[in-house]
Amino acid sequence: MTVKQLSVFIENRRGRLGEVLQVLKDNNINIVSMSLADTTEYGLLRLIVNKPEEGRDFLLKAGFSSMLTDVLIVKVPHTAGSLQKILSIIAENDIDIEYMYGLSVESTDASIVVKTNALDLACKVLKSSHIETMTPEEISSL
Repeated sequence: MTVKQLSVFIENRRGRLGEVLQVLKDNNINIVSMSLADTTEYGLLRLIVNKPEEGRDFLLKAGFSSMLTDVLIVKVPHTAGSLQKILSIIAENDIDIEYMYGLSVESTDASIVVKTNALDLACKVLKSSHIETMTPEEISSL
């Protein structure tokens, strides 16, 4: 099952990240995970939040270029080789990973946020391999 990732394009200048985070804080949007990639001119902030649609709307009203993207959150057991096994299953099914980053919400497992070129197929493949993904409801409850 996919969840919504909030993406925000921000200028690479001092204080701009803090401004984004302030808008989310002021509107009671909880950040569960985030990734920031930057160049000399701009940054791409990817966030998993408890209320993605509301977060996007508040950021748009505050003047930030924001959008929602479907991603998977894959549960990864804390055992050696677990991530490699999951990535092998994805690769064996000719699914390309566009990006991924870590997420830790439970004490027994870690999780990864994964964007692929074939989300529906990735969901099906992971489910048939008994690999759990998080639901939007689980994210909303964090």
